[in-house]
Amino acid sequence: MGTTYAEITLINSCDTVKAREGLIEEGDVRSVTVQAVVDTGAMSLVINPELQQKLGLKTTKKKFAQIANGQRVPCEETDPVDIIWKDRDISLRAVVIPGAKSVLLGAIPLENLDVMVNPVTQELIGIHGKDVEYFAFFLLKRQEY
Repeated sequence: MGTTYAEITLINSCDTVKAREGLIEEGDVRSVTVQAVVDTGAMSLVINPELQQKLGLKTTKKKFAQIANGQRVPCEETDPVDIIWKDRDISLRAVVIPGAKSVLLGAIPLENLDVMVNPVTQELIGIHGKDVEYFAFFLLKRQEY
């Protein structure tokens, strides 16, 4: 099984609220589009300190996280981040791990976005909606052979 990537947009949720209330201009809402590694073994959205700073996310608490090699590392949890993938969006807190080389999109955001990894194509697809209809059609066609 290979690595699955997804293009997602991350937006500072607090900026969105401020813009809606007229406290800042829409153009001042901080956001970034990234290629995230879809990691079903991770729990949350993982970003690095550089991305936290670029999005202007404040730290809400410090804690420890267990990384893939089993090591527990100190990390921070941030203000909420809006995650947008295609026509789906959610808001949750990110985990900031120093030295993280990639943005990781873990199980909780995947579940909340109502998406899954297509095991055949290694692409992210919606569980409900037009993507899943294509996936079901693809599986039925595959069974005919």
